[in-house]
This record gives sequence, C-alpha cells and structure tokens, in this order.
Amino acid sequence: MGGKVNRGWGRRLARADADMLRPQYRVIHGYRRAFRHTGSGPAVLLIHGIGDSSATWAGILPVLARRFTVIAPDLLGHGGSDKPRADYAAAAYASGMRDLLSVLDIDRVSVIGHSLGGGVAMQFAYQFPERCERLVLVGSGGVARDVHPLLRMAAAPGAEAVLPLVTTAPVRSAIRLTAPLIRWTGGFGLGRDLDHALDRYFALADSTARQAFLRTLRSVVDRRGQVVTMLDRCYLTQGMPTLLVWGSQDRVIPVQHAALAHAAMPGSRLEIFGSAGHYPHHTDPGRFLAVVEDFLINTPVAEYDAQRWRDILRAGGPSLSQTGLDPAAARQVVLPGAT
Repeated sequence: MGGKVNRGWGRRLARADADMLRPQYRVIHGYRRAFRHTGSGPAVLLIHGIGDSSATWAGILPVLARRFTVIAPDLLGHGGSDKPRADYAAAAYASGMRDLLSVLDIDRVSVIGHSLGGGVAMQFAYQFPERCERLVLVGSGGVARDVHPLLRMAAAPGAEAVLPLVTTAPVRSAIRLTAPLIRWTGGFGLGRDLDHALDRYFALADSTARQAFLRTLRSVVDRRGQVVTMLDRCYLTQGMPTLLVWGSQDRVIPVQHAALAHAAMPGSRLEIFGSAGHYPHHTDPGRFLAVVEDFLINTPVAEYDAQRWRDILRAGGPSLSQTGLDPAAARQVVLPGAT
C-alpha cells in the first residue's frame, strides 16, 4: 500500500512540475512572447542562451519555484516567441526583459543568464540598475573574443546561403546516423556539449528560427569571434552582488573568460564546475541549485542609489590597459583549479 501511495505522490509531483513548466504568452509591442512564470517569493529572472529556450531551465525551475517567483522567457526569435525581422542586439533583449517584467507587475529581480543570456543579464544590470538585485552569469558571453569556431563560421558572410543547405532533411538524417562517430572523434571539439549543440542545430531546420539565429549571432559574433565585451563596464557592478558559474570543460566559451570577468568585477564570487562544459546547470543541477540558492538567500540585494550611480559613472573605471585585462588574449589567462 505504501508503494502505491508513493507512486501516486510521484505522479502528482510530476503533474505539478508539468503545470509550472507550461508556457504562458503575452503580446508586447505586437509580438507574442512565450515565458514560464511560477512560484512565489523574491523574483528571479532566468535568461537562456542563443538558439535555446526557457526549456533549458526545466531541471532547476521547479526547485527554484519553491522559494522564489521564477520568470523564464523565450527570448524574441527563440522557442515559442515570435521570430520577426527585428533588433536582436543585447540592448534590445534587455529592454524586452524590462517590458515583460513591467507587464507582469514585477519591479525588481535577481537575474541569472546563461551564455548569450549572460550578456543580456549584464546589459540589463547596466541599463536598468534600479531593477536588478543580484547578478548570476553562467558560461557568459560578452567577456572576451574567444568563442567556438562553429559559431564564428555561422556568423561569417555567406552563412545565410550555406545554413539552409546543411539543415536539409537528408543532412540532418546523416548527422543523426553519424552522431556516435562524431562523438567518438571529438564532437567537432565540443566535447560533452555536443548533444546540446546538435539539438540547437536541428532546430535551425525552421527558416524563421534560422534567420532569427543568424541576426542574433551576428549582433555579438563575427568571423574573428565575439565583438562585444563587458570588461569596460564591469566596474559598474561594484555594490551589485555577482556570482560567476563556469564549466572547466566549456568548449563554447572558454573557462579563462571566468577569470577575466572575476578580476574585473569587484567582490564577485566564482564557482568552477570541474566536470561541466557549457551547461553546468544540466551537468550537475544539484550542485548548481545549491550554489545559486545559497547566493540568492544569503547575499543582500543591491540597493540602487541614483546619486551613487552618477558618481560611479563620472569617476569611470580603469581602462583595459590599466587593468591588464586583454579580451583578445583570454586563453593566456591561468585559472587555478580549471583543468
């Protein structure tokens, strides 16, 4: 009888998790935005990476929702959100996050951003400091130039003509059939991130998703690598509780970027996941949740002071040459404990 009770309870929990993971929709500026919104308590905004969706947080969202109000949007051009011909720059995405939060009557949030979403999170904190309580950057883009060669190739001129050819049904079938061999031979240098990369690749079969992906990618990456860096504005995070989470085996955005960001952000905390690649929240969700919840619960929120913000801006920060931080030479950085 006890077993039946346990199985029934498990089914009820599964249904509850499914309900909280079900997308909701709002139309903002004429475009439908998909998002997941659940839980109660202090608000936490989860921002996914390029080619991904809010589904990337499915393994941790139900647990976070026990203590927090969680908002996990599909960025415009991604997932269940509309994919128009529009502005896909980080600043536009940050403004979109502000507008969604306003529609939902949420004034202040702690922001967690992964990959591209990390760059958007940083931009959100920069554009709207009065709305940002804490900042968590996970394998974040926007630190230094290095990025996986496949992304540089996809951002290069002419990729818009090549991608439709390499995402046709026959090519996708061939990739599926040869995936074990690809994995065995190194997985295009992606290591443990190959499966996630293949999921993103298969989604590009849809032409509107492919076009949105290219517009988004080209706003932050060109054939030489990432074209934006947060290092020149990291001094603005003084007083902003900041947590950096990185996988030591990240082949998409190298772990050395974590050392650069950590050095540039006064008072930031750095957590390296030794067995993880670009998705530490997938590789070790238990540890990820423990680290993030500890940070959110035990770190006081940033208190916005307009005069202090103006004073920091007027004083400015050290130039990159003064700090010795070189976005073009990230791979030369030695990060203790990263192997």
